[in-house]
Amino acid sequence: MSVDRSFVAVNDAERTRLQALVKRLTDADLGRAMPAGWTVGAILAHLAFWDQRALVLLERWETHGTMPPPDNGADVDWINDAAKPLFLALSPRRAAEVALAVAEAVDRKVTMLPDDLVSRNAAMGTPVNLVRATHRREHLDEIEHALALR
Repeated sequence: MSVDRSFVAVNDAERTRLQALVKRLTDADLGRAMPAGWTVGAILAHLAFWDQRALVLLERWETHGTMPPPDNGADVDWINDAAKPLFLALSPRRAAEVALAVAEAVDRKVTMLPDDLVSRNAAMGTPVNLVRATHRREHLDEIEHALALR
């Protein structure tokens, strides 16, 4: 039975979109205020954080056999709120660079995952979301809308 790797193409597409956005945004654009006290740069740092989380979980699972913890959606809001001051403290340009670097790293990792790990992740209810594109798309849409880049 073949393993569904459709996530690779959608991750690539949204990472390419992220690259294009980062390339065309000015420092003023990256510092622009967004709803709830965020900035464009802080939202990009937020993307980097969640992509890095997925990368770390996958690396631990692969190298140490440590299964990822079950995803608890209730934790997302307080984690985002706790991390927001750190994201805002980064220079917006650096946040954009980190978002892109981490997106590249996690996409490379999920592309190279062995079939058995992809299958086990799916069988466990996807404790690590391999479709990194979904989260990126949500926030890239938000940024593009706010900056009227569409």
